[in-house]
Amino acid sequence: MEEKEEQFFLVRSDVLPESMQKTLEAKALLERGKVHSVHEAVQRVDLSRSAFYKYKDAVFPFHAMVKEKMITLFFHLEDRSGTLSQLLQMVADSGCNVLTIHQTIPLQGKANVTLSLNTSGMHMNIEELMQQCRRLDFVDRVEVLSSGA
Repeated sequence: MEEKEEQFFLVRSDVLPESMQKTLEAKALLERGKVHSVHEAVQRVDLSRSAFYKYKDAVFPFHAMVKEKMITLFFHLEDRSGTLSQLLQMVADSGCNVLTIHQTIPLQGKANVTLSLNTSGMHMNIEELMQQCRRLDFVDRVEVLSSGA
């Protein structure tokens, strides 16, 4: 019988089944030392031990997967003087190291920027960085294009 290659998907948390969400909660309690055993963790989140063991090695928070050291982000920006500089400063302040920058020629007042980042020195998770970037008034869109080692 041919073994299937593992596939991974990025899924919003609100569409995950409740048992997977609770598994993530239980794992977080264990990782942060808020509980001392799996039994205590599953009791706290109201999950069966069998469901926990079924999903524990299959579901991970996105920031845990991004710890692979490199991520590529796509930005859709308004074309204004200094916007790229401000964006790069925010990325630097997060502890990321910029590996590559690609910016398109602005069309109709908008430009696309792709940044490949080394996240090994990052002192926040990627969701926090993306939220900070979205708050910049010149950022229309931020997306993760890829992450990996």
